[in-house]
Amino acid sequence: MDIDEYSCSILYNKETEPPFSGEYWNYHGEGIFVCKGCGNKLFDAKDKFDSATGWPSFTRPITEDSVSTAPDYSHGMIRTEVLCSKCSGHLGHVFPDGPAPTYLRYCINSGALKLQKD
Repeated sequence: MDIDEYSCSILYNKETEPPFSGEYWNYHGEGIFVCKGCGNKLFDAKDKFDSATGWPSFTRPITEDSVSTAPDYSHGMIRTEVLCSKCSGHLGHVFPDGPAPTYLRYCINSGALKLQKD
């Protein structure tokens, strides 16, 4: 896939875009979000919700095998990092404060995603 420098810094240098700045934080349409690095299907727009955090938030990945997780101890915090299961690109983090039915919030950088509307 064709990947820009900004997305590369998120996916492979684990950077984070500023809140309310990404392309998809306020997206409310249909489609499938894929990894901008490799095209792996990650999240369905029907599982996206407004978390008021400024990043796209989802209740679940499109399949259990779409993403992987790893402990993240950076910035003096303990978090769970979300990675693309195909290319290991950094997507964001998952938190246990989402809505039903999963009660999870996959907080994902827009720069790591590409929307497919077909």
